[in-house]
Amino acid sequence: MFFTLLSFAAAIVVGMAGYSLSRSFVASKLRFVDAVNKPFVPIVAGIGAAIVAMPIMGLLPIVGTGTALTFGLSVWAGVKTGVKDIQRSIGPGI
Repeated sequence: MFFTLLSFAAAIVVGMAGYSLSRSFVASKLRFVDAVNKPFVPIVAGIGAAIVAMPIMGLLPIVGTGTALTFGLSVWAGVKTGVKDIQRSIGPGI
């Protein structure tokens, strides 16, 4: 029971960190990159983050595949929100 709660808490922390870091990175560093506005970019970023996190999460005893997938979903959501932040700050196109 304790390890289940601990792994759930780890998944929440990893998800929150993935979301906030990817959102701030996209909004600040990729503001002037045109390719970030393509609709498939958040999906590719989320899948890439999940693939990179799988071996790392596999080595840790408490977390597992679900945490890696949570990380991928949070990166997807963070990138998507970061792109919307960029579009909102720039305004409508010409």
